[in-house]
Amino acid sequence: MEKYWKIREKAPLAEIERLASELNINHVLANLLIQRDVTTFDEAKAFFRPSLDNLHDPFLMKDMDKAVDRLKLAVQKNENILVYGDYDVDGTTSVALVYSFLRKIYSKVDYYIPDRYGEGYGVSYNGIDHAAATRASLVIALDCGIKAIDKISYASEKSIDFIICDHHTPGDKLPEAIAVLDPKRADCLYPFKELSGCGVGFKFMHAYSLRNNIPFTELLDYIDLVAVSIASDIVPIIGENRILTHYGLKKLEENPGIGLKTIKEKSGVEEGKPIAVEDVVFKIGPRINAAGRMDSGKQAVDLLISASDKEARLLCDRLNAHNQTRRNIDKNITEEAISDIRQQSNKYKYSTVLYNPGWHKGVVGIVASRLIESFYRPTVILTESNGFATGSARSVNGFDLYEAINGCADLLESFGGHMYAAGLTLKPENVQKFKDRFEQVVSERITTEQLTPQVEIDAELNFIDINEKFYRVLKQFAPFGPGNMNPVFFAENVTDNGTGRPVGSDGEHLRLTLIQESDPFRNLNAIAFGQGRKYDKISKGKAFDIAYTLAENSFRGQTSLQLNVKDIKIDH
Repeated sequence: MEKYWKIREKAPLAEIERLASELNINHVLANLLIQRDVTTFDEAKAFFRPSLDNLHDPFLMKDMDKAVDRLKLAVQKNENILVYGDYDVDGTTSVALVYSFLRKIYSKVDYYIPDRYGEGYGVSYNGIDHAAATRASLVIALDCGIKAIDKISYASEKSIDFIICDHHTPGDKLPEAIAVLDPKRADCLYPFKELSGCGVGFKFMHAYSLRNNIPFTELLDYIDLVAVSIASDIVPIIGENRILTHYGLKKLEENPGIGLKTIKEKSGVEEGKPIAVEDVVFKIGPRINAAGRMDSGKQAVDLLISASDKEARLLCDRLNAHNQTRRNIDKNITEEAISDIRQQSNKYKYSTVLYNPGWHKGVVGIVASRLIESFYRPTVILTESNGFATGSARSVNGFDLYEAINGCADLLESFGGHMYAAGLTLKPENVQKFKDRFEQVVSERITTEQLTPQVEIDAELNFIDINEKFYRVLKQFAPFGPGNMNPVFFAENVTDNGTGRPVGSDGEHLRLTLIQESDPFRNLNAIAFGQGRKYDKISKGKAFDIAYTLAENSFRGQTSLQLNVKDIKIDH
């Protein structure tokens, strides 16, 4: 599938020259900073040197004072407290953080993770009944609850109070909880709106610490959990999230909690090498997620709060086994889904909605993401659970999936999520109606550009400008993620020096040594994933353009710069 190169507009030359001079960096780096709204020396200092001092006052969040007062009252009155969270990475890290922090100062705390298959997403009636059975009079709901209006009312009837800590978009009405902490509330003036669910829990515990003279360092013991939640939940790594991720990754690298330390070891994260967001996304996060997908999210929390290496290793082995099973299942379902799409009616040109009651509920979100890689259109994958069709949706770049699903709300029992990912539940008899309506809504709102996979390129970078100083500064742009992606560059008129070759089991990738016409004496090593089909033309010495990122490659104790080629344009 050919990709569209979308090159970001270059900042005005005068601004670039001024900032480059102030910071003593080259024009390409200055342009990258301005693109990220970093335009002064002080802003650059804050960007390159994230500081915990720049975290916002947690009491700026609406209802924070009520939440702290109610938690303090529960401790004073010796009440049972139940920490409740969703079964994904954000939910389980949230529960692990709040439970572990409170358990150090108060003993009557327990935690609960709903069953994905028996209870579904978010606050459940079963969970409330469990709170009542264990005589918990206060429930702290993390990464869920913002739409649980009926369930919070049910809890009130049982004299159970709720504090909701969520980060999802609220509906028109808020639950009648004691406190609703969600920076996306329309009436919340908190300066940063993009916290993860674990991030909101962190702010709550920070506020409680401030009121109760608990040193902030006690809370920082769990900042690695916050970084894992931010990376795995794909929230923007800007503002407070950038600060929390910077320090969280540092702790994950140097001194992680026992549970995360064990996951690191088992997932193949290289010891002694700086941990990147992508290590969390592709190695650590999937293992935590696998517990809730294949069995119970409680196993993930058990691991994350482990107090001994032996216990952590046993639990981590179980999660590794779940993750392998998950990989096998999602591969099989993806193959089935691709076959179904190819047999589908031609009237579905703008969206994909597939329903198979036999598919495993725990992997439908992953399958939706994989289908977008192949067909690139908004995708909904549904299976059967408890008599309903339920599943996950994923979007393409720039298209608001949540609003498209909202356009079908009358056909749904429930839904929630955000622009790029959502979950939904409907009656099986409404699946065909939803399929047709969703196609109609998407076709009316999506643009041709949004239906074409894009490579978003930050700037032109010629080989002659790549040196150690450039890369040393570029590395300080990390942590990378939404809102601050690893910069993608382009270079024109490059050729392979003749040593290039296909690699991979089917020759689907290329290992190249590249030369640019403007700097013929410089050779740069490159790896081009998924570009094997272009080898014939490249091997004949044809010039081509590349979109690429810069990385370090370590081999036999030697470290060198490498180009990670994201796309190749040849014959254009």
